[in-house]
Amino acid sequence: MEILQTVLATEIVCVLRYTMHAVTASGISSDSVRAEFAEHAREEQEHMMMVAERINQLGGKPDFNPDGLASRSASQYAEGANLVDMIRENLVAERIAVDHYRELIRYFDNDDPGTKAMLQDILRKEEEHADDMHDLLVAHEGTPMLKS
Repeated sequence: MEILQTVLATEIVCVLRYTMHAVTASGISSDSVRAEFAEHAREEQEHMMMVAERINQLGGKPDFNPDGLASRSASQYAEGANLVDMIRENLVAERIAVDHYRELIRYFDNDDPGTKAMLQDILRKEEEHADDMHDLLVAHEGTPMLKS
């Protein structure tokens, strides 16, 4: 259950980071990037709800308490100084999330097929998010700053 609480905290932090970026991004081509950030915030919120509901189904109580949220999360909340920094922060966070979900899927393997299936669904979306952020970074910088 504690592992799923970490997943929940991670998704909450991702919702907050993407929302902040969707509101504050500025500069050339920022409208399309802000729209992408807003879409990702909505999708991360869907993940948050899926995980919270799964915790509840398993007899636990989802931890939405903001106290200690950052320490429970596998992702960081980083505002970014400019549009490219925001994109880069989200790319880093998505790549961490992808690795984290792959680990968790292996961990739950056959012990909890329902949780494993949920995590696989989330992983697919997180991989799309990472690809989106990579493409945005290339579009705004010309070359990717991070290796895949």
